[in-house]
Amino acid sequence: MPTEHSADVKFDIGHVLFIDIVGYSKGLISEQSESLQKLKEIVRGTEQFRIAEAEGKLLRLATGDGGALVFRNSPEAPVLCAIEIMEALQKHPGSREKPQLRLRMGIHSGPVNEISDLNEQANIAGAGINIAQRVMDCGDAGHILLSRHVAEDLEHYPRWQAHLHELGECEVKHGVRISVVNLYNDEVGNPAVPEKFRKAPEVASPAQPTPTRSTKSSLVLGIISLATLAILGVFFGPRFFRAREQAAPTNTTQSNDSSTTPASAKSIAVLPFDNLSSDKENAYFAEGIQDEILTRLAKIAELKVISRTSTQKYKSVPDNLREVGKQLGVANLLEGSVQKIANAVHVNVQLIRAANDEHLWAESYNRKLDDVFGVEGEVAGAIADQLNAKLSGTEKQELAAKPTNNAEAYDAYLHGLAFFERPDILTTDFKSAVESFETAVRLDPNFALAWARLSHAQTYIFWGDDASAARRAAAQEALQKALQLQPNLIETQLAEAYFHYLTERDYDRARHIFEEVRLKSPNDSQAPLALALIARRQGHWDESLARFHEAIELDPRNLRSLMWISDTYAALRQFPAALKFIDRALDLAPTDNAAIARKASIYQAMGQLEQADAVLVKMRIDTVEAQTVGPVVGQLTLQHRYPAAIALLQSSLAKLRPSQTSDRAQILFYLGELQRFAGDAANARKNYLLSRELLEAALHSQPDNADVISGLAQVDAGLGERDAAMREAERAMELLPASKDAMTGPYYEVVLATVLARFGEKDRAIAILEHLLTVPYHALGGGITPALLRLDPTWDSLRDDPRFQKLVASRAPNEVKP
Repeated sequence: MPTEHSADVKFDIGHVLFIDIVGYSKGLISEQSESLQKLKEIVRGTEQFRIAEAEGKLLRLATGDGGALVFRNSPEAPVLCAIEIMEALQKHPGSREKPQLRLRMGIHSGPVNEISDLNEQANIAGAGINIAQRVMDCGDAGHILLSRHVAEDLEHYPRWQAHLHELGECEVKHGVRISVVNLYNDEVGNPAVPEKFRKAPEVASPAQPTPTRSTKSSLVLGIISLATLAILGVFFGPRFFRAREQAAPTNTTQSNDSSTTPASAKSIAVLPFDNLSSDKENAYFAEGIQDEILTRLAKIAELKVISRTSTQKYKSVPDNLREVGKQLGVANLLEGSVQKIANAVHVNVQLIRAANDEHLWAESYNRKLDDVFGVEGEVAGAIADQLNAKLSGTEKQELAAKPTNNAEAYDAYLHGLAFFERPDILTTDFKSAVESFETAVRLDPNFALAWARLSHAQTYIFWGDDASAARRAAAQEALQKALQLQPNLIETQLAEAYFHYLTERDYDRARHIFEEVRLKSPNDSQAPLALALIARRQGHWDESLARFHEAIELDPRNLRSLMWISDTYAALRQFPAALKFIDRALDLAPTDNAAIARKASIYQAMGQLEQADAVLVKMRIDTVEAQTVGPVVGQLTLQHRYPAAIALLQSSLAKLRPSQTSDRAQILFYLGELQRFAGDAANARKNYLLSRELLEAALHSQPDNADVISGLAQVDAGLGERDAAMREAERAMELLPASKDAMTGPYYEVVLATVLARFGEKDRAIAILEHLLTVPYHALGGGITPALLRLDPTWDSLRDDPRFQKLVASRAPNEVKP
């Protein structure tokens, strides 16, 4: 359902069917009126129209020669409606006096803004409407054309796969190219190649892969980290997933998908700035200057600015600017360099037109460190002037505003920003970011931007592995400071939204704030991305996918978005889509450990261990990082190669830093499990006890942490303490049930099933497993697939039960045979 942001403006993801009467303008006025009336009658007679209208999930937009229907109930609805309309037309062949109505249609899912009261002439706008119309413009009479976005959604449903026919890219208004798919079968649609595609050769976009039907192997439920070994769940499960979900840095930038958005003259991407300082450790300073310039540009309404996450992989001075501009969907690129020597700073920037490498403007700024704060605003203002972007009074004030006048505070802030916004999810260091932001606000207590970032980072740590009252209080205190100083600062609003989301689990309040940010900055991918994460926790899976697709459309090279949408498709058991998006992530970052771990876990869940081996050889294993050791240990465990797994964990344990108590507890527990599997009961018990000691210490400061409590349940089960283990497993489920968190809540049911299986309570354990095989959730190292039930030694105690054997034999779709 749409969410109201004000009395007269609503925003939602719409599934748009745009309809055009071919030859309408050539007819007489009376003929035009008759054609429109006939079209209206046909549309109103379709089942999809009646269903959506009855449910209050339909918007209508009338145009001179057709109109748009915006469905909110299902991405299939506009396609089904289009087919119904075509079928109805076939029943009225026409005559010489009254020729048959000829239509063409375009379908796309995307953002839709609804203004004022709904009626036949409602003011509806947004990218969803615009792109659907552009898709339609690519076709001729009889064509039902889909955007690639819609085709990718439909290809996961068997009934559509034979009817999707890729056409390639079509050039529409302003020179933009969009990927289009033709939908037809033996009864409806137009199988002919549209005229626009016959006039020019197809050009594949380098920014994204173009297939509409996946040529990759299909897959079963794939989750992150250690396959889906239930016994590993608490250690290499929720925390590992959270470290990825919460690691999205605050992005206040705007971005465009080159496949769908015109590269207008006022579009720009800011490439990474060169660090020309002799001290390479000053790279953080160049990154910070770049980021602050980009942030200010993004606040100019007339500019379209692509996100930092889509530019950070490029070189500072790319070899082929035209290709980069095409990939990013922008007309202009900003290059720059920063040199910091003692108290002096030299900033050089140049604005370039990507299409012909023309230098439009360049400037050098030589400042003292304590006078560098205004450079970012000056650069942004000059670019706006060069691109003829008019600034409002508010925008001028924002560009001129200085976040602080304290040079040391600003330097500390930029240090923190470098830790906070690292591109590799596994290397994001929020604790170091917190230290730097704390230094910044200590040096300047009125530094609102630093307070907001500090709260944001504290919230991430709370969500990750320190759900203590002290950490929560620290996040809240920093947030209150930011709210007192600058409540309307977008970073302050984002910090507040994340606090409600991650710390308080107040999803409704967080959604409201993210929606406000979304309205203020409709081309910013950060808000829809956060809304996608929240929607899946509330069990709104379709909405979550729609928001993810919106975010990716705005920011197509965002590694985190691609991985998280893969997780979501996996949770829904739409396995081809999960693999497709993880492959897109790996195309962007072939060595990213988080993406590699996800792909390996997909194959593990399928029972395809050889393919998982081929993926894991690419992982850069750091034995002091449990998050990189985990996937490999999980693979070895599934292969029953216990000595090799034990050796890897022992090596990791020996190299852990004293501060890595959480990782130590994880490794000690699973080391005990592997030793138990290998028959070494004495050493297994020793490591269980050591793990329990660390977990009990953590529980003192985090008494309601479901992860810690479920970890204790598994440790106590390993020690044979049935009553304690059962009590703890059930307590974890009470703290975070599936009704409170649909994405991860079912994981704690997995933990209970492992405890029950350990103590021979087969009836309850198998009943839980049967249930878990039927519900969508992100398994986090505790997921259940038939293949993993077959391979995981955790379930050995259930193997002689016919009901368990039936589960193992009930192979999920596309799973390999044993």
